[in-house]
Amino acid sequence: MKISIIVFEINEIDGMRAMMPQIKKEWYDELIIVDGGSTDGTIEFAKEHGYNLFVQQHKKGPGAALNEAIKKVSGDIVIIYAPDGSFLVDRIPLMIEKIKDGYDIVNVTRYGCGAKSDDDTFFTGIANWLFTAMVNFFFGFQFKFTDFLYTYVAFRRELVKELEVDTMLITWTQILMLRAIKRNKKIVEIPGNEPQRIGGDVKVRKVRTAWVIFTTILRERFFWK
Repeated sequence: MKISIIVFEINEIDGMRAMMPQIKKEWYDELIIVDGGSTDGTIEFAKEHGYNLFVQQHKKGPGAALNEAIKKVSGDIVIIYAPDGSFLVDRIPLMIEKIKDGYDIVNVTRYGCGAKSDDDTFFTGIANWLFTAMVNFFFGFQFKFTDFLYTYVAFRRELVKELEVDTMLITWTQILMLRAIKRNKKIVEIPGNEPQRIGGDVKVRKVRTAWVIFTTILRERFFWK
């Protein structure tokens, strides 16, 4: 099976320098860096090290970047990776192994199986608990999450077309997982500690994102077939 890794970032030069060399070339067949318009030297770093770089987004935002990048990769297995230091690269081989074992989606959890987060704030920790509980209430008939918002996931690329995931929303990966549950796909969680981010600033607008997550859960529960 061919492996594609999508690295999405904007202005994460410190994290790129620290984390990208840790991703071993034997882990993947294809790696694409999706840049949201960095001005801190990230683009130059990617070009210098020969990475496949995608910088031309038709629309701005992480959801749009991911949606466009998915259409460019060719792997049977796709892994979503953020190089800000909070995603440990040692999870990648295990994620691939789980997909090859027959799972459709692998979700890395910061709260299950003894894992922990050193990057969560009080606000983000409470928000993740509330949204995870909400998802389990509405969708827990097949699978219960311990961490719904980490976005460190691997999945079979064929699911994107099958589940009609074509959205510019920041909740791209959450939509994929919720639709997978409704179609009885096999999901598994694996533990993964979340270290503190390396440099850079958090780009997510918390209140706006919380509203998008809330409406996404309700829409996918009651209006997607």
